[in-house]
Amino acid sequence: MSGNFHCRRTHFIQTLSRGSILTSFILRVFSDIFCDPPGLPLYRPNQLQRAVTCPEVAMSQQQISLPAKLINGGVAGIVGVTCVFPIDLAKTRLQNQRSGHQVYKSMMDCLIKTVRSEGYFGMYRGAAVNLTLVTPEKAIKLAANDFFRHHLSKDGKGLTVVKEMLAGCGAGMCQVIITTPMEMLKIQLQDAGRLAAQQRKLVVMPSAKLVSANTVLSRSYNAGAASVVRKVSATQIAGELLHKHGIQGLYKGLGATIMRDVPFSVVYFPLFAHMNRLGQPSPSENAPFYWSFLSGCMAGSTAAVAVNPCDVVKTRLQSLSKGVNEESYNGVVDCVSKIMRKEGPTAFLKGAGCRALVIAPLFGIAQVMYLVGVGEFILGYTPFNLYSA
Repeated sequence: MSGNFHCRRTHFIQTLSRGSILTSFILRVFSDIFCDPPGLPLYRPNQLQRAVTCPEVAMSQQQISLPAKLINGGVAGIVGVTCVFPIDLAKTRLQNQRSGHQVYKSMMDCLIKTVRSEGYFGMYRGAAVNLTLVTPEKAIKLAANDFFRHHLSKDGKGLTVVKEMLAGCGAGMCQVIITTPMEMLKIQLQDAGRLAAQQRKLVVMPSAKLVSANTVLSRSYNAGAASVVRKVSATQIAGELLHKHGIQGLYKGLGATIMRDVPFSVVYFPLFAHMNRLGQPSPSENAPFYWSFLSGCMAGSTAAVAVNPCDVVKTRLQSLSKGVNEESYNGVVDCVSKIMRKEGPTAFLKGAGCRALVIAPLFGIAQVMYLVGVGEFILGYTPFNLYSA
């Protein structure tokens, strides 16, 4: 059975890895992480001995299957996204508005105006995309980090900070295959309300200015009469992008996404590992769940603020709809130079507070679900022990 599965995995790699070196690398890692035969452990050689002699890598020694990873990522992602998505929507709208044409003054002002103009569920525009893709995204991110940590600690010694950062870098590179199209579709839906608010403001403008502004807005997915906004779905946007640009259309802003997610993982995973270790009662025991949650929150918010400039660039590049006097960008360098020249360095910190509030509980919940092993418990692999997670 193992030999047959190895043949299938080899065929899988040969079939799908045609393309860039990055794609080939990611697909090979995925095959190693997720293509183990059912019932076989992910980490095989001297597992118990390594867990005892090297408690640092004990987190990566759980014998888990792909269904367990998906359950852990799904539960964490769905709970987290449901709780913090309105703040994420405010973050996107604040990052996209330009100086001199501000619709929202702050996060609270954005949320209040969104509820007034779009209703309560307007705060969840684009949530369906996140809820659909957050399960594989979280599963890939956390499992890939464990995978790289395991292979970087084969000598039986604890991981150095540099190796922990390399493991985080590998996890960030793997997750972008899901994150980029997810963010691409989510941003179009989230930003539609801001563009609609701009259009409503144009109603009170003189007719000459109104005609000029509507010409600028004609590129928007929601363009039309100033007081009427045509609602679109993620499926419609994805279909249009695929029809016009092929699969590359969904991966617009890939470079900026890598610039954000790789440094984020490089900062987050080592910081979480060291903070979580401080809560261990002894070297052979795991930290309690509440300590893992707080460690995830602190590490997540710190990493989120650190890479916020990259997130601003990514959001601007992936926004297909443009409002009044909003320029287009021809790449990362062009985007950075135009933002610096027209809005100043403080523009790169737009939405930093919102992003910290989004990422902190999201990753706190994700780490607790992953370390507690909800998926393993549901599948009957391990008992459920919340305190000693």
